[in-house]
Amino acid sequence: MKALYKSGPHAGFDFVDRPEPITGAHDVKIRVMTTGICGTDLHIQAYDDAAAAMIQAPMIPGHEFYGEVVEVGDLTTHVRIGDRVSGEGHVVCGMCRNCRAGRRQMCINTSSVGVQRDGAFAEYVVIPETNVWVHRSDAITPELGAVFDPFGNAVHTTLSFPLVGEDVLVTGAGPIGLMTIGVAKHAGARRVVITDVSEPRLELARGLGADLAIDVSRTRIADAQQELGLVEGFDVGLETSGSPSALPEMIDNMNHGGKIALLGLPSASIDIDWGKVVTHMLTLKGIYGREMYETWYAMSAMLDSNPALRRSVAEVVTDVLPAAEWERGFALARAGRGGKVVLDWTTV
Repeated sequence: MKALYKSGPHAGFDFVDRPEPITGAHDVKIRVMTTGICGTDLHIQAYDDAAAAMIQAPMIPGHEFYGEVVEVGDLTTHVRIGDRVSGEGHVVCGMCRNCRAGRRQMCINTSSVGVQRDGAFAEYVVIPETNVWVHRSDAITPELGAVFDPFGNAVHTTLSFPLVGEDVLVTGAGPIGLMTIGVAKHAGARRVVITDVSEPRLELARGLGADLAIDVSRTRIADAQQELGLVEGFDVGLETSGSPSALPEMIDNMNHGGKIALLGLPSASIDIDWGKVVTHMLTLKGIYGREMYETWYAMSAMLDSNPALRRSVAEVVTDVLPAAEWERGFALARAGRGGKVVLDWTTV
């Protein structure tokens, strides 16, 4: 099969022939149709310090995907050949305290598809049956199915706190931040404000329904509050950027008792006014991945019941390229000016 291959501890990938993965007794083999390019994949391509701490090359990256089941192991029970699927990328042990208590997203022994085990930047990928998500609706296109993983991050982050009637501040208009707009509106938010420094992404956010999209290199969030007539600050914050300056400014603009969900991984140490966190009684909650599998049920139900949300998430995919043009796809993703970049593996 053709695959993007990280042959060793160095920058770059090779687009080469690799052996097809073997399907174990509890596994499912999937013919990959589409894959999304994630920030993690950019780290792995560059082989920076973050990648060096995560992976052991040689390996095949890629964890956001959609495809068709072509083989199932002898001990599988539910997934069938021909099913169209996406996959939960966190493969858990099933035996640690959190796994056995039903909190699998908190497994201390997680092995991630495309990070600690071979992934989906290839014509075929094998994952455990328990990690397969079968799409029951024909409305899920290959492009939309490829971004179920990051959409799950957006849903997990956005639904961390009640949103009915609340004013929501999103920092970071990358693909996941953009997806939170429609989710917050679906969940009953009154106003959604999003920040970034990329005007093309802010313009995309406006088209996706943000009440205000502001360039924080030129405008302060406090000014946005005044423009919208917010007297006491934002009720819920969704930090998706990882920018060291985002969280402190978010804290400065929260209402007393405000709640903040933190998804973005900071690129540097952050100096936080902990006195304000305490005296304003703020709640800060770390978010990683998706709840397994409540988030998957929630996002499938929302997309099935709300065609407008489905269109909104689909519009976050701004570029679809043949897998053979992966270098251009990675360059587009790294530029950070558009939405999600998806690679098409059906023409390899």
